Amino acid sequence: MTDVTNGFKILIVDDEEEYREVLHMILSEEGYITEVCNNGEDALKKLETSTFDLVLTDLMLGGMNGIQLLKAIKSKYKSLDVIIITGYGSIENAVKAIKEGAFTYIIKGHDPEEFLIEIKKIKKIKELENENQILKSQIKNLNFMLETNNSTYKNIIHIAKKAALSNSNILILGESGVGKEVLARYIHNHSNRRKDLFMAVNCHSFSHSILESELFGHEKGAFTGATQRRRGRFEAANGSTLFLDEVGDMPLSTQVKLLRVIETKTIERMGSNQTIDVDFRLISATNQNLNKSIPEGSFRDDLFYRISTITIEIPPLRERKEDLKLYIDFFLKKSQGELKKEIHTIETDVMNFLLSYNYPGNVRELKNIIERLVVLSENGVIRKCDLPEVKKFFANTLDIDPIKPLKDIRREIESQYIEKVLESCGYNISEAAKLLVISRRQLFNKITEYGLK
Repeated sequence: MTDVTNGFKILIVDDEEEYREVLHMILSEEGYITEVCNNGEDALKKLETSTFDLVLTDLMLGGMNGIQLLKAIKSKYKSLDVIIITGYGSIENAVKAIKEGAFTYIIKGHDPEEFLIEIKKIKKIKELENENQILKSQIKNLNFMLETNNSTYKNIIHIAKKAALSNSNILILGESGVGKEVLARYIHNHSNRRKDLFMAVNCHSFSHSILESELFGHEKGAFTGATQRRRGRFEAANGSTLFLDEVGDMPLSTQVKLLRVIETKTIERMGSNQTIDVDFRLISATNQNLNKSIPEGSFRDDLFYRISTITIEIPPLRERKEDLKLYIDFFLKKSQGELKKEIHTIETDVMNFLLSYNYPGNVRELKNIIERLVVLSENGVIRKCDLPEVKKFFANTLDIDPIKPLKDIRREIESQYIEKVLESCGYNISEAAKLLVISRRQLFNKITEYGLK
C-alpha cells in the first residue's frame, strides 16, 4: 500500500472480468476500498444501498452503456464523481461523456499511474470541500454563539471587538462552559493576525512536565522519549494568536517561564540554550478566581498583571435567560442535522424545564442536554421522561419552607451536589475534581468547608 486513503470508496463497473479484477487489484494495493459489478443496472442498485466516492465505468457495457449510466448517476447523485474507461477507438464518445459530467476519461492499456493520478485529484478535491464545509460550519457556530439579547453580553462583545485591534494581552474570565474559547476565537478573527492559525492550549489537560514541553518544544534527547526535535506552541503561534485556556491551573514553575517569554518575546526549547524570537498575541482564560489564588500562593501576581492588560468576564448562562430560546432553537436544529432525526414536538414540561433550569455547566451543559433529548426522542417527540436526572436532583433539593438567605441555599445545593459527584466517583478526589472542573486543592477546601466525609 503506497497511500493512506482514509476510507475512499470506489465502485468499478466493467463487463470484462479480467480487466475488472486488474483494476480491483491495483486500487486495493493503493489502499482504496473497492467494490465491483459487471453492468450498469447492478451499479445503480449498489448505489441505492451503499455510499461511494467515485465510480469507474467502462464506456462500452452490455445493456446500459457508460454514457447512460453516467446520466443516471448524475441525475440522482450530483456530487458523485465518475471516470469513464474507454478503448482507443471511442475517445470521441469519452469526450462527450465529460460534457455530460464525467470527471475525466482513461484509456485501457495505458500506464495505471495515469488514472491513479486522476483518482488522487478527486480525493484531494473532496478533502478540500470537506474542510471548507467544516470551516463554514465552525464560523456559523462561532457567529451564532455570539448572538445575544443580553445587554451585558452585547457590551462584552463590543469591548472584545475593540480589543482585537490591539496587541494587548487579554484575560477572559468565566465559569466552565460559558464560551471563553468562542470569545477568544472571535477576538482572533477580528485582529490583524486573523489570516494565521489560532493556537489553543488547555493547561489543565497536560501534566506539569508535559505542559512545559508542549509550550516550549524540545530537542532530540532532551528527556526520555524525546526521539526527535519538536517545535512547541509558542513557536507554532509565531505571528498569530496563542490561547492559554485554564491558565489558573498552570504550575508555578511554568508560570515563571511564561512571564519571561512575555517580557522578552524569546524562548529556549527544552534541552537547548539557543534563543528563539517569538511574536504572538496572548489570550488567556480561566474559570478560577485569580484574585483569591494570588494570596493563596498558587498564582503569581506579576504574571497576573502581565496577562490581564484587558480583562473580560463572561456572565454565566443563568444571568442571560433572555438568550435561552435562541440557544435552544440553535442546538435543536444542529442536533437534528447531525443525528439525522426530525423533531416536530417538544412536550410543554420539557420546554418549561429548559427555560427555567439554571445550567451550572452553562452553554456546554445546555448543548449536551439538547443532544441527549434528540437522541432519545421517539417519533419526532421530545419527552419529559427523557430529561436528565439533574432535573429530579435539583427539584428535590429546593425547599422554600422555611425561607432562607440565598447564600445559605447556594451552600446547601453546592454541598449536596459535590457529595453526589463524590459518591458517583467512589470518593475518588482526582476524578471528582475533573468532573467539577476545579483543582484537587479547591475540592479539598470545599469538602472541609461543608464537612463532607
